Amino acid sequence: MDVVLITNVLAATVVAGTPLLLVALGELVCERSGVLNLGQEGMMLMGAVIGFIAATATGSLSMGVLAAMLGGVLMAMLFALMAITLAANQYAAGLALTIFGIGLSSFVGSGFVGQSIDGFDKIAIPLLSDIPVIGQVLFNQDLLVYASLLIFVLVFCFLKYSRGGLILRAVGESPEAANANGLRVLPVRYMAVAFGGAMAGLAGAYLSLAYTPMWTENMTAGRGWIALALVVFATWKPERVLLGAYLFGAASILHLVLQGLGWNSSTELLAMLPYVVTIIVLVLLSWNPARTRLNTPLSIGQPYRPSK
Repeated sequence: MDVVLITNVLAATVVAGTPLLLVALGELVCERSGVLNLGQEGMMLMGAVIGFIAATATGSLSMGVLAAMLGGVLMAMLFALMAITLAANQYAAGLALTIFGIGLSSFVGSGFVGQSIDGFDKIAIPLLSDIPVIGQVLFNQDLLVYASLLIFVLVFCFLKYSRGGLILRAVGESPEAANANGLRVLPVRYMAVAFGGAMAGLAGAYLSLAYTPMWTENMTAGRGWIALALVVFATWKPERVLLGAYLFGAASILHLVLQGLGWNSSTELLAMLPYVVTIIVLVLLSWNPARTRLNTPLSIGQPYRPSK
């Protein structure tokens, strides 16, 4: 392959990996607080449809993004009410949220199916975009790609260097001990879940306003589930989430690359590659469960009721 083709493939990989990066970062923060939200698919779809409708109605992509994030937060708060306040089973609550989000997004967006808008354009950063290969891959993208990279840096610094990150990890490891030390466990978990919802909504907005600027039902195509596997694959570390998101992004466009290179194979078979990669990653993780257990937040998935 020549340099131009490699550059185009890498740039497309970043674009395809961006929604996975956004939703996985949100889920990582959520799980670090000890809350497992399986509703990523539903929240992404609601973010996608609300963002598209808002952008269509107002003519503003920025309003669409804000509306999508708000929609994701509202869906996340519905989950938080069940899983945190009412201490319901987090697995059941998350699955219910996904089913609810899939159905509600189809209902809300029924009148907008197939409509398209002018999405986010690429913005070349002066000087940096002129760097061979890297410039076109990282510095000639749309605004939401740049936002995803900034969010990654902020999440990385928050978890590793800030007092807030330490509090979040303490709540996720042992809410009882955190409460005994004067930390407010439930508000911390609520904020973590809200952040996860905002990121899922933003990921949905990226799909309907940038990646393919239109609305179609179930346009997330399982990305929410892939993001859940990605967090485990990354062993709850943001830098590995970044790497994994772009790995899955590359897998999702590989069938297009292979077709362009003249591979005569079934398009449906090639389109299965991202899901095959997900299964392979989960199998590889099962070979070394000790490392996964070592990095897993100890209280994840366990409801917590503060002592009175």
